[in-house]
Amino acid sequence: MRLVASFGAGGILYLTPIVFHEAQFSATAVGLGLAMAALSGTIGRFASGALLDQGRSCGLPVLLAALCGAAGDACLWAAHQLPGYLVGQLLLGMAGGLYWPAVELAVPLCAAPEPSARGYALVRSADAAGVVGGTLMGALLAARDQLRGIYVVDITAVLLLAVLLLCRPLPQAARGGAAAGHRLELGRWLPALLPMLALAVVATAIPALLQSALPLDLLRGGLQRPAQADHLSALVIGLQLGLLLLMQWPVGRALAERPVATGLRLSLVCLAAGTALLALSVLSRHGLVLVLLALVPLALGEAAFLPTATEAVVELSPPGHGGLAMALFSQCFAISALVAPLLAGVLLDGQRHGAVLWAVASVSCLLSLLLLAPIRRSTRAQAEAC
Repeated sequence: MRLVASFGAGGILYLTPIVFHEAQFSATAVGLGLAMAALSGTIGRFASGALLDQGRSCGLPVLLAALCGAAGDACLWAAHQLPGYLVGQLLLGMAGGLYWPAVELAVPLCAAPEPSARGYALVRSADAAGVVGGTLMGALLAARDQLRGIYVVDITAVLLLAVLLLCRPLPQAARGGAAAGHRLELGRWLPALLPMLALAVVATAIPALLQSALPLDLLRGGLQRPAQADHLSALVIGLQLGLLLLMQWPVGRALAERPVATGLRLSLVCLAAGTALLALSVLSRHGLVLVLLALVPLALGEAAFLPTATEAVVELSPPGHGGLAMALFSQCFAISALVAPLLAGVLLDGQRHGAVLWAVASVSCLLSLLLLAPIRRSTRAQAEAC
């Protein structure tokens, strides 16, 4: 299911701005649509979390997401004016918000009796494979001047997703409530989750910067690094996605046997090293070599973070509150995707190169290592309580 959904979303995620740039939309209009998608995604996440904590099937929010996604794709496929574009983005944002908490919470329920950490490693590999495949499909459609076909691909994918769900329903989430005997007030369990959420905002900002700021940084060049051609910038992004696909399963499986703090530490150190190399690349005439070297620790850091962080949220969440916890966790991705590119644009326009941007990102990852101690204490306490 995750492979199919990610394949459909791969082209949408990376190529929708290009579609509407070609339709003569202003950058402000395109950005407005992305912001509205982020807003509706927030509503969708908390709606999904509320349904899950009522003990509903994990498949119900996913089916609702499929309906919203198909409707949003149809709007965007036909949109040539701003209102149609905005409606489509609102529906796609709602679809993503409904989808993520449900499919993340379903992993430990489907993985049993195997450890949930192995399940997260496997589904993150499926996500990566789907995104790479969908992006390549979008590139092929673009080469044939049929870029809007990405919406037809996504409609096909969400319809297939709905069929899979109907044939193989997902399990029910644990229900919260006084009758269940494990209802806790928000103030009793949320503080333990906050360090993990803060770390997630920092870590998920790095992929957002690689998608938005790195291509622009390469096109502009640095203090010493020459400006690169646009096709080379696209190749760098494709190479990073390919490395992530190759690393995701072996790295996730290896870390599944270790405490979550180990994977989070590895992730932050690798992300800090990769962004530090990007900062240094600005200062070298052979900076492109440093950029290519940076892709290895960046892909390793991302592969280590994605399954480990989700497992950490599971361990920090009491029974009956997993839906809300996953909604809060997935909201961290939305915050990063909205805020990080905006801050990157300000820094790139102010400095005319990315040295300060990547240095700030590297230092932020290193400072986030301080959050590991409270996360380790909280996961240990939660394990003892269970």
